Amino acid sequence: MQAVCDHQAKFLDAFIGFPGSVHDARVLRHSTLYQQAAFPPRGFMILGDGGYPCIAHPIALITPFKKPVRGEERVTFNRHHAKARSVIERAFGMLKTRWRSIILHALEVHQQFVPQMIVSCVTLHNICMGAGDLVQPEEEADGEEEEDGQEEDVTDAVSGHRLQEQLCAAIADMH
Repeated sequence: MQAVCDHQAKFLDAFIGFPGSVHDARVLRHSTLYQQAAFPPRGFMILGDGGYPCIAHPIALITPFKKPVRGEERVTFNRHHAKARSVIERAFGMLKTRWRSIILHALEVHQQFVPQMIVSCVTLHNICMGAGDLVQPEEEADGEEEEDGQEEDVTDAVSGHRLQEQLCAAIADMH
């Protein structure tokens, strides 16, 4: 599952298209988010984990600097990036906490129904959030780790490293 949320942990986009373990860059390349490039609006960007490519086009997707990180500015950038990205981790945690029994039972039905069930849970999550029904995510022992493996080629993508460096410089100027 690939998802984008806003600053309040409300899902703005969710793509469920591949069963099993598939590289983030491949999921991105096949998502409507990437293919239609209708989001984010010009001047805004999506923050992604290290499993995604850092790109500026067709969507602006900024990732942390790869490890080992050299330079205090880049370390500071990665710290701010991780803090901002923690919202999506919290959104996933809330989704899992709120709909755990449904998600677990969905695994017992035919796999063709799982994507619709997940999209339904995401939609219901947003309705609950809009109604002020907040739920604290349960702590998970093994959090999602940043991938530093090789990125899959994202055809027709324009590198976002220049944007990444500009953001890094802007953050450094604030400190």
